[in-house]
Amino acid sequence: MFKLRSDLRWGIIESRLSHNCTGPSAARGGTCSTRRRLATLATCNLNQWALDFGGNLQRVIDSINEAKRLGARYRGGPELELPAYGCEDHFQELDTVEHSWECVAELLRGGHTQDILCDVGLPIIHRGVRYNCRIFLLDGKVLFIRPKLAMADDGNYRESRYFKSWKRAREVEDHGLPPEIREVTGQRTCPFGDAALALNDAVLAAETCEELFTPAAPHIALALSGVEIITNGSGSHHQAGYQIFTSPQLRKLHQRLDLIKSGTAKAGGVYLYANQQGCDGNRLYYDGCACIAINGQLVAQGSQFAVGDVEVVTATVDLDEVVSYRGAVSSLQEQASSAPHVPTIPVDFDLCCPDEAGVVPNGPIEPRYHVPEEEIALGPACWLWDYLRRSGASGFLLPLSGGADSSAVAAIVGSMCQQVVAAVKAGDKKVEEDARRVGQYSASESVSTGEDLAGRLLTTVFMGTVNSSKETQDRATLLAQQVGADHLDVKIDTVVDAMAKLLSVIVGRTPRFRADGGTTAENLALQNIQARLRMVLAFFLAQLRPWSRGRSGFLLVLGTANVDECLRGYLTKYDCSSADLNPIGAISKNDLRKFLVWAAENLGYSELMRVQAAPPTAELEPVRENVAAQLDEVDMGMTYDELGIYGRLRKIGRCGPVSMFRRLLVEWEGRYPPKLIAERVKNFFKYYSLNRHKTTTLTPSYHAESYSPDDNRFDHRPFLYNVRWPWQFQSIDCIAERCKSRS
Repeated sequence: MFKLRSDLRWGIIESRLSHNCTGPSAARGGTCSTRRRLATLATCNLNQWALDFGGNLQRVIDSINEAKRLGARYRGGPELELPAYGCEDHFQELDTVEHSWECVAELLRGGHTQDILCDVGLPIIHRGVRYNCRIFLLDGKVLFIRPKLAMADDGNYRESRYFKSWKRAREVEDHGLPPEIREVTGQRTCPFGDAALALNDAVLAAETCEELFTPAAPHIALALSGVEIITNGSGSHHQAGYQIFTSPQLRKLHQRLDLIKSGTAKAGGVYLYANQQGCDGNRLYYDGCACIAINGQLVAQGSQFAVGDVEVVTATVDLDEVVSYRGAVSSLQEQASSAPHVPTIPVDFDLCCPDEAGVVPNGPIEPRYHVPEEEIALGPACWLWDYLRRSGASGFLLPLSGGADSSAVAAIVGSMCQQVVAAVKAGDKKVEEDARRVGQYSASESVSTGEDLAGRLLTTVFMGTVNSSKETQDRATLLAQQVGADHLDVKIDTVVDAMAKLLSVIVGRTPRFRADGGTTAENLALQNIQARLRMVLAFFLAQLRPWSRGRSGFLLVLGTANVDECLRGYLTKYDCSSADLNPIGAISKNDLRKFLVWAAENLGYSELMRVQAAPPTAELEPVRENVAAQLDEVDMGMTYDELGIYGRLRKIGRCGPVSMFRRLLVEWEGRYPPKLIAERVKNFFKYYSLNRHKTTTLTPSYHAESYSPDDNRFDHRPFLYNVRWPWQFQSIDCIAERCKSRS
């Protein structure tokens, strides 16, 4: 069964003859059939969870069963789906590999691979090297193991820390199967390497995630060698686009679909993409969107964001259309005629439909994209739902100030509740089971509305002081009512005053605000103690609010610091930005303000329009006559628009102070004189480096923005700087002076 064939083109000819002719003798002159090669193929989104082997296996089985129900003869799944993609250093434990093989044994032993070609992702050790692999299973046997050829090592990815790439292109060797597999299948070995499967009526091969994005993508060479169906099991997360001088677009999906469509448009063929969908235990949200394309056109697409666990996407494709398409492109024919051979593994299995009656190929569809504001509403909400239902918590506690950031978080939780209720009404029993458990519904109660669910899962608290305005207090109260949250309204002045009095006893002096003649040190300390006491009260309430309501469990505290404030360090270390989770920690202020308008119109929270119209303010200083009101952009010395540009140049543009200054000299020509641009750049780097230590304690955040300063994973930079930047700033001044002289 596993004899290798080095000439793939002969394999294609042979498989076409064996399909189009009736009986073994047809290739030698028998009667040929005229039916088309119609194949129903399945790919999927799976909400896997790191090291949850039992749950992950069940979701794989559920997807296989659904694929069978929909008539598919092939099922492809996400990258490393058995242990889940986000195991990180757990991949270095032999247990992870061993348990993954145990899951494969269960798939084979349970009959799940009967009459369907299953393509599953797991880690495998071959000759002492750990590889990220696809394993092909059929009828209780292991057909082939295909290791990943290119590692993802940028941004959030660290694959080469755990795996090595297969470097022997178009080579295949034997892999010794572990005892639990030998016991089930009776096989001692199986092929391992870079090859394709030559089925009776089609040729199929795989690539894995990053390989789609590489300059010399394997699918091009495979297509030129005659492979008709190419699959991709992926672990791709949601992330913003890469524009620097315009507002970032949350648009990694565009890049993904463009590559799939352009690859199959250029070389023809069928492409199936599978992905994880959900939070598998970390900051990332894997945004699904399993899809199928043929000859440059999308024919099936799954959801990008969802609260469900399993989504199977199928399409019926005409493989003869691939042959016809490739035959019509002269340059493709020319290159294919000299393409290197790809080893093939013959498999006695018919992929195409045995009877054409009633089977119709899928027609082309337009890709579905969410607008950026909708992505903010959906992505972080689904991430929060996964974390909540898997953490053992019974809800969230949100310090709600009535400002843009905390109001955006309240709206995201409201969106989460609306999505959960919609899934329940659509008949998703697993979502309903989780909602009833977390929301502590009785047997007679129904999960009926988003507001009802929010009342069970979200507690908001306005923690005001004498410096808080009536306007922000009212906005917080009205928004909580619209979302349906359990809302508390408290004053914390007595606690703040007690701390100030305690300090006076300790040091013998009483601190004053700047408006009352105090120094900068006094003014900052009096602001920070308010913020830090709010954090203490938030965690205190999170532990005891369920108890006070006669419920069980605890609440997760939600943080409310946006990516721009984190970048600038415009937050107090261990203040109310310190929390269990922060759904907006990697979303820019400008995008959040646009989201507030969208949410007011689309989620039914009209109070967000008033929130969006209010100028951002911390309300930590007292209001006095002849003293300007405290505003965030004034405090920071830069606008949120500028912060977004600085952030994208620093991270995406890979700019230090001097190169950032040079870029802005061009971009801001005519807007600011060179000397003022120099001062703005130096001011940013001064405060960025001065406050960089705060990023070491940032609350784990949903990763969305590509200039996130989260140094725990995405942004690896030091946190102790020479904040004067003497060499760099002197260079900037010299360049600015030369610009002045020339002008």
